[in-house]
Amino acid sequence: MQAAIIGLGRMGANMARRLLEGGHDIVVYNRHPEKTEVLVSEGATGAYSLEDILKKLSPPRIVWLMLPAGDVTDSHVNQFASLLEAGDIIVEGGNSYYKDDVRRASELAKKGIKYIDAGVSGGIWGLKVGYCTMVGGEKEIFDHVEPLIKTLAPEEGYLYCGPSGAGHFVKMVHNGVEYGMMQAYAEGFEILKSSPYGDNLHMGQVSHLWNQGSVVRSWLLELCEDAFGKDAELENIKGYVEDSGEGRWTVQQAVESGVPAPVITLSLFERFRSRMENTFADRVLAAMRREFGGHAVVKKGDESKVTSKGAGKVSHSRSDKE
Repeated sequence: MQAAIIGLGRMGANMARRLLEGGHDIVVYNRHPEKTEVLVSEGATGAYSLEDILKKLSPPRIVWLMLPAGDVTDSHVNQFASLLEAGDIIVEGGNSYYKDDVRRASELAKKGIKYIDAGVSGGIWGLKVGYCTMVGGEKEIFDHVEPLIKTLAPEEGYLYCGPSGAGHFVKMVHNGVEYGMMQAYAEGFEILKSSPYGDNLHMGQVSHLWNQGSVVRSWLLELCEDAFGKDAELENIKGYVEDSGEGRWTVQQAVESGVPAPVITLSLFERFRSRMENTFADRVLAAMRREFGGHAVVKKGDESKVTSKGAGKVSHSRSDKE
């Protein structure tokens, strides 16, 4: 089957490779042409402008976008809207907000252009193991592009989720769940590391152990094992955690739907917290404890006097007036 992949980053390039390996005729385009040339050397057809892409595709054209969500994707959708013809298909494979998909599908339908939203999970390992894919849009159009999706996905690794927006909606919640799982693992390893047994435990070995029939086994633990194997103390990593949007949208949707989601919400806020040091809020907390209870505060420059495991054990009495 013929299609174009637009955007040859970590995901897009390997998706193009997997499609090529599956026998598809793939046109590739990237704003940096050197990335295009790499895929051309591996059997893809190179395109060097949006207009060039269309010349190298036969109708009905399939254009698969793998671009950052938001303005970049919107810009490309708008440009293709003026270039494509009725019956052509845009597949949006990034992590777009599902309400953007609903808007785009409606606007493109006026020109007869079809739109599919495909939430793709698999990261840098997708080339080898496949991409779990969640798809929304018209069922007839999904059926048409299904050979591409089937090649990309592992066995039983894709699902038609419903009308426009459904694919990215399911992917959004998937990523929200991922936030919560990652936070739980992170907190568990922190508790282990800070315990009386922490100096005797190798977290890579614990990760490996938990994946041997345990109820908490997962691919995330495999990745933890790999990370601890490279750097047992993770000393070369700063604890600064970004979020790419889906966690925020999941929490927003929980608010709109009136659904309690405390774990996902807290995991998102913990990511925000990871980017802050010596916050004003923490200084306010320390000041309040000093004022109402006479508790000691750590003054600027004296941080080294506080141990990494905290000031002391948890008190089970109320004599401290807190």
